[in-house]
Amino acid sequence: MIYIKKSGALEYSGDGYSGMDYNTEDQDINFAVINLNGRSPKTGYQVNTNCKALYYILRGSGVLYNKKNVQEIKFSQGDVIVIDKEECYAFEGDFEAAVSNTPAWTIEQHKYVN
Repeated sequence: MIYIKKSGALEYSGDGYSGMDYNTEDQDINFAVINLNGRSPKTGYQVNTNCKALYYILRGSGVLYNKKNVQEIKFSQGDVIVIDKEECYAFEGDFEAAVSNTPAWTIEQHKYVN
């Protein structure tokens, strides 16, 4: 069993986004809460080469862009989004989401593409 207090989470922020990473110290899964106000990434798309991501939208709404299918998915509070590894995607909106990745997300496998 792993228990992580909010006070133990690592806060981060960037250009239009912020979040809290809860370090599970488990290579099979991790968890974060993210806040986005704008577009991420600012241009192009992002891809996780090694992990799937599950997003539960806690508040707000937005659009998920899928590069392969040139698809726009509108989402809002209470929706769930699963992004497979190797999918090129971008988010736009004003929302907060709980995010779990399996295997655990690492910066080394996260890429930005045009």
